[in-house]
Amino acid sequence: MALHYNLSKVYEISDNDTDFAQQIINLFVEEVPQELKSIKEGIEEKDYQKTYASSHKIKPTLDLLGMDLAYEENLQIMEWTKSEGKRKEIKEVFKSLKEHIDNALKEIKKDYNL
Repeated sequence: MALHYNLSKVYEISDNDTDFAQQIINLFVEEVPQELKSIKEGIEEKDYQKTYASSHKIKPTLDLLGMDLAYEENLQIMEWTKSEGKRKEIKEVFKSLKEHIDNALKEIKKDYNL
């Protein structure tokens, strides 16, 4: 049983379509790490637009995979970009988001032999 992600929403909206679930898994594995790197760069550079764009891009995937804590942290990052906050305000949130995503990535790669 998956600990760091949950495919129930994916199966619910797709009428248990395993091909669709596989596409969502592939999307997560291929795109989310790249966007996470972009978020980190955006935070370091205080490039709020870049950070927001990448956070916005991963938002639906985090929701579909039932990664509620990561989803909430991602929303906090999006709010931080809107208020153009200080880096130190968001560093711990990003660190936690990265940890949740890394754990889910490891688990998915193991579960799906990727």
